[in-house]
Amino acid sequence: MASDSALEGTIDKILGQTESNILSGLDSALSESKQSLDDSVITLEQEYDQIISNGKKEADKIEKQIIGSSDIESRNKKLTTVEESIDKVFTKAIEEISNADRSGDYSNLIKSLLDESTKILGTTEITVFTNSKDKDVVQSTLSQYPGAELSSETIDCLGGVKVKSKDGAMTFDNTIDAKIERLKPLIRKDIATQFGVGN
Repeated sequence: MASDSALEGTIDKILGQTESNILSGLDSALSESKQSLDDSVITLEQEYDQIISNGKKEADKIEKQIIGSSDIESRNKKLTTVEESIDKVFTKAIEEISNADRSGDYSNLIKSLLDESTKILGTTEITVFTNSKDKDVVQSTLSQYPGAELSSETIDCLGGVKVKSKDGAMTFDNTIDAKIERLKPLIRKDIATQFGVGN
């Protein structure tokens, strides 16, 4: 259908912008040596808001078609199309992140993740788990955390750290994967709402 082609084309265009800005935001977070992780998340959310704002004109062009349809099957098809397109964007973003350079300011991101983790757990007496790509960066950063040690076990993640108190009572997942998973529902909801298919 022409309206489905227009919908898919518009979704691809907006999600293409979304992908570009998400990757740009993540790259920016890696290069800012003194920003806290909270600031990075706020920056990503602000950039995302800007993407939604920029995409509003395109969304308005098809808004009447989407909102005007009360057919549940049609609504579900539109929602599925939005979901599939969002999944494609996240898949591309994850590929880019997994191939990101681990040198330079990446160590500042690791430090921010460790700062946040030790603050949440309330101790530097921790065991830190990371993937094989990040082991060297994490090891060199751990000297700043008395009582912290790097586990010999690696975990499967894009990057970042998972921290466990040495008494085993507390664990905090501060991997990039966990951060993305926490942002996904917000991004999905906002995009679906723009197309009138949100709950």
